[in-house]
Amino acid sequence: MARESESGLPIEPVYGPAAQAGWDPAVELGEPGAYPFTRGVYPTMYTGRPWTMRQYAGFGTAAESNARYRQLIAHGTTGLSVAFDLPTQMGHDSDAPIAHGEVGKVGVAIDSIDDMRVLFGGIPLDEVSTSMTINAPAALLLLLYQLVAEEQGVSADRLTGTVQNDVLKEYIARGTYIFPPKPSLRLTADIFRYCRAGLPKWNTISISGYHMAEAGASPAQEIAFTLADGIEYVRAAVASGMDVDDFAPRLSFFFVARTTLLEEAAKFRAARRIWARVMKEDFGARDPRSWMLRFHTQTAGVQLTAQQPEVNLVRVAVQALAAVLGGTQSLHTNAFDEAIALPTDKSARLALRTQQVLAYETDVTATVDPLAGSYAVERLTDDLEAATLDLMRKVEDLGGAVAAIERGFQKGEIERNAYRIAQETDAGDRVVVGVNRFQLDEEEPYEPLRVDPAIEARQAERLAALRAGRDRGAVDSALAALRKAAEGEDNVLYPMKEALRARATVGEVCGALREVWGTYVPSDTF
Repeated sequence: MARESESGLPIEPVYGPAAQAGWDPAVELGEPGAYPFTRGVYPTMYTGRPWTMRQYAGFGTAAESNARYRQLIAHGTTGLSVAFDLPTQMGHDSDAPIAHGEVGKVGVAIDSIDDMRVLFGGIPLDEVSTSMTINAPAALLLLLYQLVAEEQGVSADRLTGTVQNDVLKEYIARGTYIFPPKPSLRLTADIFRYCRAGLPKWNTISISGYHMAEAGASPAQEIAFTLADGIEYVRAAVASGMDVDDFAPRLSFFFVARTTLLEEAAKFRAARRIWARVMKEDFGARDPRSWMLRFHTQTAGVQLTAQQPEVNLVRVAVQALAAVLGGTQSLHTNAFDEAIALPTDKSARLALRTQQVLAYETDVTATVDPLAGSYAVERLTDDLEAATLDLMRKVEDLGGAVAAIERGFQKGEIERNAYRIAQETDAGDRVVVGVNRFQLDEEEPYEPLRVDPAIEARQAERLAALRAGRDRGAVDSALAALRKAAEGEDNVLYPMKEALRARATVGEVCGALREVWGTYVPSDTF
């Protein structure tokens, strides 16, 4: 049903040539919800309901993160997004020497099913959608989540959410890889097959440009290298024997939203159009859901400043608006104090309120694709599409995403762009409010949230108790079955699940796979 403006004028659900007599768009835009989805993947977009408001959170122990999740849900969050600490992301237990000093710092420490039970205690997993930002050990965390759901009496076919599971971007921009690319792609394909058989509503991968953008990628580089990674995952799945339409509808993407609102909105529109054509024309997908680029957005953490941190509230609002105008399916808004430390309860709540103001107090949800037909946005969309396709062709000429990664192509391109941005900022040509213009003589004091360093010792105690209280023979037998599957061609997720059920730790499971697959050592020759 059409909404009315503040002046009492009707706002049409969709505008276009038919709704505006005499308007002759410069390009053929198509309709929302129709191929090639320039105007959005769904016909009604936010006129039916707003995007999923998903807040990224996790720190310290599972109990502390559980308390934060409960607060977010109480404040109106419609989806959880779990941040894991670096040891968990890299497949190490909290008491491993390499984990010292990092336990619970940038996310929650999860060592075993015991921690996962605490993390989601009292949260009905059949009623909440959960995204997990985990890559190399993504299979483990997904299985732990499923095991906890089973203990709650929730069947796997009722679980909804996303596991990031995008290891290729780790080699390009982030570094939390474990295994070499070939077995990593095999593990990704195993996750696709496992979820198709048992978790039909779960998004099996969130192919991520966000971290590339945070490392300095331009908008064109962000979507080019992300879509190139997506193509590599599709090829790996097809090569493993899957039909493209068996898994492509559950693919999803993850992008940044910067303060450059017009270009960001155009970026999302161009990305949808390119992916639709790739899936339909290059891979022969027949299911329209396989053509859709559905994506989550997070506002740009790299653009937040420690100087005058309250100004970040304005930045985040503009970034969030860019994501909404670009047609995101879910959104995380950063807290204004994240450039200083972990968000406080108040700053996390303000970040969520930013989304709620956009959804319920503005009129951007009253009509689908409100920027459609804008001369500036349509030209930016076309130009970004052309620049992106040019970069994607360069990746293909090098042999595809993995071959280009091994040559250091994407990393080198991103680093050159990051250096250019740094030069412009240092010279004052790129204005950053509060940093190189409009500074204060003295910053106001701010008391950030800090993680208790004693968490590491407490996690070590929990691990010691777990090892003392479990059936060691059952763990060893399950890990042996996992190693055997990894040596062959069987899906490793089934023996992995049994090992985790037997209370094997994250470090032990990843260690078993390291014994078979080895670890990735990056090349310095680029």
